[in-house]
Amino acid sequence: MKDLEIAKKRLKENALSLCIVKKGKILFESDSEGIGDLVQAIDELGYTLNKASVADSIVGKAAALLCIYSKFGSVFAVTISEEALKVLKMNNVFTEFENLVPNILNKNKTDICPFEKMVLNCNDAEQALGMFKSFLRRKT
Repeated sequence: MKDLEIAKKRLKENALSLCIVKKGKILFESDSEGIGDLVQAIDELGYTLNKASVADSIVGKAAALLCIYSKFGSVFAVTISEEALKVLKMNNVFTEFENLVPNILNKNKTDICPFEKMVLNCNDAEQALGMFKSFLRRKT
């Protein structure tokens, strides 16, 4: 079974929000909401993520930029934003998804997700990661 298929299957069967697989091995899993776990995976696994496959429940531009930074080989999203799909395609990342939406919203569904707002005018993956880390540090 291909890595992306393994990641998709685990995401759905285990009610996960994030699953990263490389060479048939599960590198990282999470059932938490938000981008923090993807940032954590990048911190913990670094270059190991190069060419890995990721399945994520929600992929907005923020998560897409992190996927670019990590050099993921393929991405699956249950829900993906139009901007995220554009970013992934521009960077030649194989992408599959179930639902395409205009924007990723905050938890209350009252506005655009704060992480999405941070990267509205940012297309630099490394800069985006720095902004997210800074924001998450302040939040804890």
